Amino acid sequence: MNKKLKTRVVKNNCNPEWNDELTLSIKDLNVPITLTVYDKDTLTVDDKMGDAEIDIKPYVECLKMGLENLPNGCAVKRVQPSRTNCLSDESSCVWNNGKIVQDMCLRLRNVECGEVVVQVEWIDLPGCTGISTKS
Repeated sequence: MNKKLKTRVVKNNCNPEWNDELTLSIKDLNVPITLTVYDKDTLTVDDKMGDAEIDIKPYVECLKMGLENLPNGCAVKRVQPSRTNCLSDESSCVWNNGKIVQDMCLRLRNVECGEVVVQVEWIDLPGCTGISTKS
């Protein structure tokens, strides 16, 4: 099942900042999340401005470590840009206030230029299968 989420529209801005929080249910941890950026057109179809994939596998590896009580800001894992990911810069999985977060700067594909900054954080929801820290 392909689930789609949308941010709000940022009008009249060539460098928009959304600062939106979106919660996505993940069924297969091996499948990257596809992010697509569109412009908003009033009378015509919205134009695709580029896309990127969010590879959550390195992040999930950190979650499975079952870490606890690390100091805030401790980098658990560093992920380098490569041909197999859309990172435009090094990304770190960081322990912050009792959880692991990952900030990523993603290079948009299928467009001349453009980047999107996202932060990934795992949230266990009641009634859902969480990530096991046991091998």
